[in-house]
Amino acid sequence: MNFNLKNDLYIRALLRQPTERTPIWVMRQAGRYLPEYRQLRAEAGSFMSLCTNPELACEVTLQPLRRFPLDAAILFSDILTIPDAMGLGLHFSQGEGPRFERVITSSSDVARLRRPDPSGSLAYVMQAVVRIRRELNGEVPLIGFSGSPWTLATYMVEGGSSKTFSKIKSMLYSQPETAHRLLDLLADSVIDYLNAQIESGVQAVQIFDTWGGVLAPDKFLSFSLHYLEKIVSGLKRSHDGHDIPVVLFCKGCNSHLEALADTGCDGLGVDWTISLNEARSRVGHRVALQGNLDPAIMLTDPRTIENQVEATLASYGQGTGHVFNLGHGITPEVDPNHMSILVESVRQHSQAWHQS
Repeated sequence: MNFNLKNDLYIRALLRQPTERTPIWVMRQAGRYLPEYRQLRAEAGSFMSLCTNPELACEVTLQPLRRFPLDAAILFSDILTIPDAMGLGLHFSQGEGPRFERVITSSSDVARLRRPDPSGSLAYVMQAVVRIRRELNGEVPLIGFSGSPWTLATYMVEGGSSKTFSKIKSMLYSQPETAHRLLDLLADSVIDYLNAQIESGVQAVQIFDTWGGVLAPDKFLSFSLHYLEKIVSGLKRSHDGHDIPVVLFCKGCNSHLEALADTGCDGLGVDWTISLNEARSRVGHRVALQGNLDPAIMLTDPRTIENQVEATLASYGQGTGHVFNLGHGITPEVDPNHMSILVESVRQHSQAWHQS
């Protein structure tokens, strides 16, 4: 039993150890589709007020666990905590998503950035981890996370969300040295941040490369994959005698599955644009796979959800090494009752795929 957990299916699946059924958790499982989240968000006054208050972050993390028999909790936070701690002035505008008051445009801007101290400007995250672990009381493992260097850099250079990524792409083509200096600093910062989360109590970590798929193939290798490899090699892979699995989720990066599996990670999250059968055949037994139901299916009806769960389980096939998840985050319009159907369908139908 890992970490003396009452339910360690998620950890065992990532380590490709035998499991009785397929574990399930869902990206953004603590979020706007839950009425209790919306109420707490309104009371807090802002999204960042939730993230930076350890007590509130703990409460949001636990909300979906009270409703659904999920096999893991994920720390409630944001991928942009690192650039915020670098002093770029993160705020969230209604209808626009994250925005930065100060953006990175030149080598001098990069030179002014400082590597955040996880015990200083990011201490609220570690305090939340400690509190969540205490409240979970060993029921399920806690997942920590960070954005990837490339994904963080896109927000820092674009100033927020982007559809074209014209500024960051212009930088990598015209100022590659500046881009690499920024990405290298971010990789070091992510290593510090995730290792501090591990020391504080998270039992697995996931790195979100949300925008890796916008890069040309050769640019992905040098501006994203290289730094993911650096992070994986720099992370604590065990703590207090227990293995700490590492998962990479690179949206839109199916053409790079083999290279991602070679980073040394334990698991790969895959989106819904590739079958689990194909992904499994390509990566073999090197890594576990996480995914990959299309989030739009959660907006349909109970029978469709159950049918698609069965199809997803069949696509992966017999044996361990699969963590059921959506191919991206759950959307705000989803009926929470549909989440119940999803979880129960996975619990019910996955057992047959684990019989020896």
